[in-house]
Order: sequence, then C-alpha cells, then structure tokens
Amino acid sequence: MKDLRDVTPEQTKERVIEELQKIYDPELPVDIYNLGLIYDVNCYKDEISKLNKCDITMTLTSATCSMSEVIVDLVKSIPNRMDGDLEEVNVNLVFDPPWDQSKMSDEAKLAMGLL
Repeated sequence: MKDLRDVTPEQTKERVIEELQKIYDPELPVDIYNLGLIYDVNCYKDEISKLNKCDITMTLTSATCSMSEVIVDLVKSIPNRMDGDLEEVNVNLVFDPPWDQSKMSDEAKLAMGLL
C-alpha cells in the first residue's frame, strides 16, 4: 500500500473525478459527474494525520430521488477503490442551486438524446 502522504491533493482530486465518472445514476445512462451532480471536489491533506481527504459537494436530480442513498454511498466508498490514495470522503448533499439539464456535459446530453 502506498503512503498517503506521498500523493498530492491535486493527484487525489484527479483520481476521485475518475472514480466519480464510474458511478452511474441507476435511472439514467450517464455517470454522476457528467450528469452535473457534482458541484465541487475539494481534496486536501489533513493537518493532523497528514493523509488525503476530500469533501465532495453534490446534488441529485431531485430531492425525492429514490436512489439517493445508493448514489451517496457509492461516492462515500471511493476510498475503498483508490488503492490507498485517499483516506476519507465527506459528502455534502445540497439542493441549492437545484440541478437542471444545463449542468450536464455535452457527452451526457448526447447520451440522453438531448443534442
């Protein structure tokens, strides 16, 4: 296992985004990153442990999304898939600003037949 202190926050953020692009909304054929559900990924070294952590601010397509727990749990489990590059992910789920189709990438719009 790698020493988490050797990985920069920038490298960690890149890997986290790669992992976010592997998490698909169960009801749509698009990953949550390109769907525009991720508002911010802030990775940093914890001052005490000196280990990498990330705070992810995200939303859902609807506040009543039936798959909300599944999606959030998948995001929180990213450290388990990163071979020791990340100690912890904290998820801040927000609904302001609300999600709308303008937040989708062109790739996501194409996949959903909107382009």
